[in-house]
Amino acid sequence: MLTNIFFIIFGLGLLIVGGDLLVRGAVSLASRLNIPTLLISLTIVAFGTSAPEFVVTLQDVLTGDATSNGIAMGNIIGSNIANVLLVLGLPAILYPIAMNLPGCKRHATVMILASILFAYFVYVPGAIDTTAGIALMGSIFVYIVYIGWRATQPGGEEEPVLEDLEEFTEDDAFWKTPAFLIAGLIGLPLGAKLLVDNGSAVASELGVREEVIGLTIVAFGTSLPELATVVAAALKRQAEVAVGNIVGSNIFNLLFVGGTAGLAGTSYFTDAARSIDMPVMLASTAVLALLIFSGIRLNRFMGIGMFIAYAGYIVFIGSKSALL
Repeated sequence: MLTNIFFIIFGLGLLIVGGDLLVRGAVSLASRLNIPTLLISLTIVAFGTSAPEFVVTLQDVLTGDATSNGIAMGNIIGSNIANVLLVLGLPAILYPIAMNLPGCKRHATVMILASILFAYFVYVPGAIDTTAGIALMGSIFVYIVYIGWRATQPGGEEEPVLEDLEEFTEDDAFWKTPAFLIAGLIGLPLGAKLLVDNGSAVASELGVREEVIGLTIVAFGTSLPELATVVAAALKRQAEVAVGNIVGSNIFNLLFVGGTAGLAGTSYFTDAARSIDMPVMLASTAVLALLIFSGIRLNRFMGIGMFIAYAGYIVFIGSKSALL
């Protein structure tokens, strides 16, 4: 099992680095082709920053059967939980985070609607299938069009979910563009395969449901870039700028990654996923939305509570799953 764990860690590294290089290469190429900045933000950066979750989910759905896509579904649900309780909670312990970023309330509303739509398919038909894929992917298309329309309005405020572009824009040598693209296109699928194959092996050996691997190791790993960014911003007392990106990430996980999973195949949910994991995701989403709509500051006490809640959830699902 140690070998499997090593390849899981190695696969996570490939996913994180490969996703970052792919986005940087694509942004650089689009810039050299004089593609408008807004279009780059709405497509390459917005979709590219969800690349690790997207590739892991697609790999699991395409290689598994409808009853064994636990890593894929656990990845989507777990990433949203980690984004709220860990990625926001941990930095808040370092420095309080303002939650009144202009424009965030609109996107928080979309996040709530996306969560409700995803939950509908989990609880009513009980699966993410072609119908769900069309509905989810159609919703993300409408959302992207809406962001584009808002961003082009005269005197309109800057959209908080599009603030990643500057991070990926560099004045690189020409050779770096194809090198980054190739490295990303190789690293992402290879990392996903290593992660899914070895994650399934570890789950089988430990006797836990596959969702636990997606909810813990995969979700934590794919959230590491966001966590590092927010921690660095918190140390500079600028963490509030990351709130919009976290909201956007949660929306893309549910609609884009979830939609891709539905179009690629059918994934059913276990009773544990419906009774434990989804309620935690919906509750964490509600907490984030409440903080944004109230405009209150996320203080250290709240941050500690969120971090303890995340740690407690991870310990609970690990112990609960081992007994199933």
